[in-house]
Amino acid sequence: MPSHKKIPDRWTEYSAVGKRIPGTRFIAFKVPLKQSLRNCLHQSEAFGPFELLHMLEKQGQELGLLIDLTFTTRYYKPQDLPDSWHYLKIFTAGQEVPSDATILSFKKAVRRFLCDNENNDKLIGVHCTHGLNRTGYLVCRYLIDVDGVDPHEAIDLFNRSRGHTIERQNYLDDLRSGPKRSNEGMEEPDKEPVQGGAIQGSSSRPETTNPPYFSSSGPPQHNHIMPFQPREANHHLRFRPGREPMLLPPPPAPWPHRPVNQSFRQGHYCNPTPYPTFLPRYRFEEPWGGGAPAFTPGGQEVLREPRRKSRHRYGKSRNGRTK
Repeated sequence: MPSHKKIPDRWTEYSAVGKRIPGTRFIAFKVPLKQSLRNCLHQSEAFGPFELLHMLEKQGQELGLLIDLTFTTRYYKPQDLPDSWHYLKIFTAGQEVPSDATILSFKKAVRRFLCDNENNDKLIGVHCTHGLNRTGYLVCRYLIDVDGVDPHEAIDLFNRSRGHTIERQNYLDDLRSGPKRSNEGMEEPDKEPVQGGAIQGSSSRPETTNPPYFSSSGPPQHNHIMPFQPREANHHLRFRPGREPMLLPPPPAPWPHRPVNQSFRQGHYCNPTPYPTFLPRYRFEEPWGGGAPAFTPGGQEVLREPRRKSRHRYGKSRNGRTK
């Protein structure tokens, strides 16, 4: 299977979303997947943006900002997120301690959101691939460097809220005994979050319905290919009730029909319609005495006499005398 259509390794082994970290606006979860990736999963394992939205609603929480720490863009697009969320991408490599620039970008995003949302209780959702190692490190780093929380207490808070423990030992060592990172420049603006593009209330697995065969506001329009059934009636071509069917006129007859007389149907015969006059019978070696009937503009028949050419029975000799 191509890598862009593959579910992340061990993704199904982790719970979808944790709980809000007490005393903070943070909540951690694993990466939600777009529709094409969710189609590869069983329905009970599917987890996308709207599944996340429903899970947060059950907890009585509302998300305001989503920070994506994955090092790829193949899992979903901002257009897949609900339009009530704001999205910020911070590319963070896995398995290594994030750089100071990455840590500062994370602090700027959180600080700006908190300043802009002082009058509400919206949450900051953070995720990497599994929502555990990179997510746990940066959330704990913010609590240690900015809020002054003890490193061991910060790690314990995150592990209990997420439902899983941070696995990377280099992350744990840096949080517990590493130097604090500088907060200088944290108030300066950095990246601008983008708004989600999906409409709230739409289903995460929308049902596709076929359009009706006929439009209710006009004549039937066939925009699809109809199967040919030579020995069966096309019952699917019935018209809607109350609508006159559109019938084609009958094809013209090869010759004019005689009018049907009512007396003929009752057993009384009327005078037959005159047929065209036939040519008289002609026998071989007899002079032609008939003529083809000619029709005048007035409709009267005029018999034309055929032209008679005098000829000799035995022909003429070379000297002009008859034989």
